Amino acid sequence: MKTNELHPPQWANRVLKWFHPEDTLEEVEGDLDELYAYWYERAGKRQATWRYLLNVASVLPPFVRRRERKQAYNNPFLIQPSMLRNYFTIAFRTLAHNKVYSSINVIGLSIGLAAAMLIMLYTKDEVSFDRFHANNPHIYRITSKQFTPAGVFQSYNTHTGYLQGPKFAAGVPEIKMSVRYQSNRSDIKVGTEVKSFESFYADSSFFALFSFPLVSGNPTTALREPKSVVLSEEMAEKQFGTANALGKILLVRNSQGDSKEFEPYTVTGIAKKCPQNSSIKFDFLFPYVVSKEEMANESNWFSFFQNTFVVLEPNANLKKVEATMNRVFQKDSKQALEEEIKRFGPQSKTEYMLQAFTDMHLNKDMPAQNGLVDASNPMFSYILSGIALFILLIACINFVNLTVARSLKRAKEIGVRKVVGGGRGQLMMQFLGESFILCFLAFGFALLLVQMVLPTFNELSNKALAFSYLFDAKLVAGYIGLFLATGLLAGFYPALVLSNYNPVQTLYSRFNLSGKNYLQKGLVVLQFALASFLIIATLTIYSQFNYLTNKDLGYNDKGIVMVNKSGLSRNEAKVFKDELLKNQNIRDVAPKNGGNWYTIAKVNGQTEINFAYETVDATYFPLLQIPIIKGRNFSAEFNSDSTSSVLVNETFVKKAGWTNPLGQVVDFWYNEGEKYKVIGVVKDFHFESLNAKISPQMFTMKPGNQYGKVFVKIKEGSETASLNHLAKTYKKLFPTNPYEYKFMDEENEKRYEAEAKWKQIMLFGAILTIFISCIGLFGLATLSAERRTKEIGIRKVLGASVASITTLLSADFLKLVSLSFVFAFPVAYYAIKQWLENYPYRIDISVWTFVIAAALSILIAFFTVSFQSIKAALGNPVKSLKAE
Repeated sequence: MKTNELHPPQWANRVLKWFHPEDTLEEVEGDLDELYAYWYERAGKRQATWRYLLNVASVLPPFVRRRERKQAYNNPFLIQPSMLRNYFTIAFRTLAHNKVYSSINVIGLSIGLAAAMLIMLYTKDEVSFDRFHANNPHIYRITSKQFTPAGVFQSYNTHTGYLQGPKFAAGVPEIKMSVRYQSNRSDIKVGTEVKSFESFYADSSFFALFSFPLVSGNPTTALREPKSVVLSEEMAEKQFGTANALGKILLVRNSQGDSKEFEPYTVTGIAKKCPQNSSIKFDFLFPYVVSKEEMANESNWFSFFQNTFVVLEPNANLKKVEATMNRVFQKDSKQALEEEIKRFGPQSKTEYMLQAFTDMHLNKDMPAQNGLVDASNPMFSYILSGIALFILLIACINFVNLTVARSLKRAKEIGVRKVVGGGRGQLMMQFLGESFILCFLAFGFALLLVQMVLPTFNELSNKALAFSYLFDAKLVAGYIGLFLATGLLAGFYPALVLSNYNPVQTLYSRFNLSGKNYLQKGLVVLQFALASFLIIATLTIYSQFNYLTNKDLGYNDKGIVMVNKSGLSRNEAKVFKDELLKNQNIRDVAPKNGGNWYTIAKVNGQTEINFAYETVDATYFPLLQIPIIKGRNFSAEFNSDSTSSVLVNETFVKKAGWTNPLGQVVDFWYNEGEKYKVIGVVKDFHFESLNAKISPQMFTMKPGNQYGKVFVKIKEGSETASLNHLAKTYKKLFPTNPYEYKFMDEENEKRYEAEAKWKQIMLFGAILTIFISCIGLFGLATLSAERRTKEIGIRKVLGASVASITTLLSADFLKLVSLSFVFAFPVAYYAIKQWLENYPYRIDISVWTFVIAAALSILIAFFTVSFQSIKAALGNPVKSLKAE
């Protein structure tokens, strides 16, 4: 009998499948097939077919009803109270039983979260600068672009003069008011003591335009009278011993004037301390007084020395306002400009524009300067944010790595939970719950850490951030977001992986993670790539800082004391020098002009050249040991030196294109008949910071130029005696002038404070990154040793040495650390190359930086891993084999 003859008719079978209830189809179909075969053997095919058809018909609806479906098992709601209680109980038990791993995760996450919190504070302070004024965002600073006579862009100019503010306010309807703001220095006399302070001058509308509340006084009239002054609360306390100083008299002398008399100024207002995030900070604010003659002088359109601010109408069109400003300028300055062109030739073109007040703080092209303070660079925020992100990311990687690596120990727990009905969603909730509990603990420790390190952070970042800033509503929302993001980032992947384990394999102990583990290895590589990057960045910043602070400046700044004395005449300088030299500890004295002077002159007939303009005497170069490489120094033997001779530096010679500089003429064409002959060339020296290239420099002894500073060379080891003599002599000769001294080498080092601070920040960042990476590696090494306990025991029984087992356990991790260099080095090379481009004088990128970074990373990783490896290798093999 053929096999296919035992099968019932196909069409009858299809009818059965189409119409019979699905829940019993398989069972009925099987029974009828068996009956058909039985009937076929007993009665033949025809009888079997008939009986099959009758039975099929009997099991079709309506003769048979659909069974009632069994109620599906309802999984309990994932976040009902009893389940949540269970999640937390299990989570706390698990964390308590694994103290080492819990500690590693909490410490790592705490540091990462604390770093992120500090950076959020820093960033909030940066972006909130100058936003507290009631007139914000309608406050603008008047700025301009400078173009050559041919129309080529030259530079931005943030300075203005007497006229821009009042003229634009009068000629542009959209400008509601303007304020001129100028910094100065003022001598304040209290009793017989005279001190010099930075002071500011502003128009009477200052308090209407800006929101600096007065503790006492009328903000409308406080700056109306010429002999009035507004003090900060702190300065009022210093000057009068009380903040209630309204109506008191302050004796003031403008340090720019020649007058030796102090004039009485009435305190008309006491201002609250300026907010930390303000570009305007003042202790003394005087009324801005300009004579009618100066306001009528149209040539003042071309004088730039202060900041001017305006407030626009709320709906003002900025482009339209700027266009109107430029029309006012062109119309009002037309005659003065023509005179300037007749006198000096074609002039640069000026195009006025407005800069948002809140844009100054982080603007690199038009920063807050000239009396405005705390200008910042957005790059600092990027670097700090990058470091915080690195640290937080590494801490999260630790969490993921340790949780997944530890999962073998929890495999049976997961299997049992699944067998007794635990769903994947419930397991994910449990593991995410553990993650959030750890994050919560870490968050609490992070707040403590922030409180502890905030003073150090303030010092490093040059900020005055307070712990109370943390409780700003936006920041609190940010921290909650950070908490949720960290909890999910650290816990989601482990929850996804662990909840997917096969319960059969886990319960039979056939489950293992001995596969490739690419993710875990990849995360270790990423951790050490970030750490290596920061090590290279730190080493580079250290090298550049050392280069800047140790490079030969071209002069000797050791043992040089600088004393400022504004308006120092030739006779005063001579008497001061003679008196100082009576002390044997004083080696020499050289006067110089105060501040930095720059001007323009013509060489080779018509070529204009810009240069630093220095007024010195013949002792200046010998005192600073600056070599004269051609010609001679100024000399008393040549009477004409003071009126017709100058020295220039090498850069000046190059700029002028001279092959034989001696005897060349420098023509100050705008002062009739003022020409000088070059009698010597001094070797280039860094009279400015090494962050700027050496520019052309010219030295003169012109009698009409006043000195403003004195360099005093003192004998080594005589600092105390020399300074006493210096102070005594100064106070005797200039009793009404404030006395202050500075050491030149210390002032030079202060020029690189930014680099010094970033050096420390990068060092802390690198140390934290390495530390967190290492504790993660330590945890992984511990787990690896535990998982290979039996293997280690067998190897020891077979004669393996401690060294070979240590090498075996450490080698895998060291390979991963070595692999991280492949990714870290190219990125680090590019980053430090871009950073060094900011410096005209910089170090070369050395291969040793990368070699040292690699050696440090490997050594640190080796010591971290080898501790657990040696401990495992020294273990008793009998115990380890029994334990398995």
